[in-house]
Amino acid sequence: MLKLGAASPFVAVPRSRWSELAAPTAVTLDYDELARLSGLGEPVAPDEVDEVYLPLARLLELRIDAAKQLSAAQGEFLGDPEHAVPFLLALGGSVAVGKSTAARMIVRLLQTIRPEWRVELVTTDGFLLPNATLIEKGILARKGFPESYDRRRLLRFVAELKSGVEEVRAPVYSHLIYDIVEDESQVVRRPDVVVLEGVNVLKRGSGRVYVSDFADFALYLDAEESDVQRWYLNRFLKLRNGAFQDPDSYFHRYAVLSDEEATAVAEGIWQRTNRPNLLENIKPTRPRADLILEKGGDHFISRILLRRT
Repeated sequence: MLKLGAASPFVAVPRSRWSELAAPTAVTLDYDELARLSGLGEPVAPDEVDEVYLPLARLLELRIDAAKQLSAAQGEFLGDPEHAVPFLLALGGSVAVGKSTAARMIVRLLQTIRPEWRVELVTTDGFLLPNATLIEKGILARKGFPESYDRRRLLRFVAELKSGVEEVRAPVYSHLIYDIVEDESQVVRRPDVVVLEGVNVLKRGSGRVYVSDFADFALYLDAEESDVQRWYLNRFLKLRNGAFQDPDSYFHRYAVLSDEEATAVAEGIWQRTNRPNLLENIKPTRPRADLILEKGGDHFISRILLRRT
């Protein structure tokens, strides 16, 4: 967790205070929809929507409106009335911390609050190198590390998006086959808002330009390492009894493991891959966020840290 000092660029907002910041709205999500939006082992309670995500959606609405006004003013200055640049929200954090659920929740609320906006969700998983390439490079076990991504393609996608290109395409990743889906892409046409979610989306590397340079707002989902590890192990066990049962699953071989065997396998993956990636690459990006949502051991948001502006 981030320790705040006197010189911290963040202000800690208690959840009780944060919950008061949502604008009056008729947005309601029933349990069935919450279940659809929630990832495996990533619960979202109704009061979490009201007290955390609705205020966040309101903050984003204000930021997006301000960005649109600035973009329009600059377009008028340039004599380009069609000048429009999508708002890019980058959402980072560890494996199993709940990024996908948070991203879907943000998209759903923005679409409801501002139905005239076209809001898209893109995950950086689609920009992972194909397994064949990772095997050739000898880094399949480092899948999720910065070097396992087609960083040039990801950077080109974001650059084109922020350049106002009419249509941009993102590759598609399948968690079932654990690989890129050939000849399939996600088409993004003239979006108002794009939520780009991924473990290393806020990472800076050796190049002169980074994906994070194009982000208008950076969000980091945080939790204690021990909690994230526990959530990862629990999710692995649930997948063993669920998706891994599918014969087409890349991990089908794990479907027959006992609890003890599955736990040992998951622990090994965590120690070899996910923990080093978290400590070396993901966690250091946290201070670059504009907003940090800290989770408690129950998977619910306990504290909000907002960058001072």
